[in-house]
Amino acid sequence: MTLKIVIDPGATTAPYEQLRAQIADRARSGKLPVGFKLPTVRGLAEDLGLAANTVAKAYRALEADGVIETRGRNGTFIAAAGDASERLAAAAAATYAGEARRLGLTREAARTAIEEALRAAYDTA
Repeated sequence: MTLKIVIDPGATTAPYEQLRAQIADRARSGKLPVGFKLPTVRGLAEDLGLAANTVAKAYRALEADGVIETRGRNGTFIAAAGDASERLAAAAAATYAGEARRLGLTREAARTAIEEALRAAYDTA
């Protein structure tokens, strides 16, 4: 299995975000299985014609999201992302609910706000 990433230099989305999104989408869909070893930062940067810092930024974001894990000198691998993603989403939801209540929103107003945010995030993807 190979990692086939395409970076569109003319896109409005930054290259690191294009890279992050493609790896995350493939990991979550199973196209990149748990345990798949990713190329080194330098190797992937060379393959894609990007700066090493650009790839490193994408890898850091993916690791923060629980999509990948770095095992020191052994390399970087696709992690079992489902659990980590769900935990992060639950924490974000709890933070939002607490903030909405603190602001005095009704449950319905808070629900409407989150529905609008979800529509904006998912309908543009």
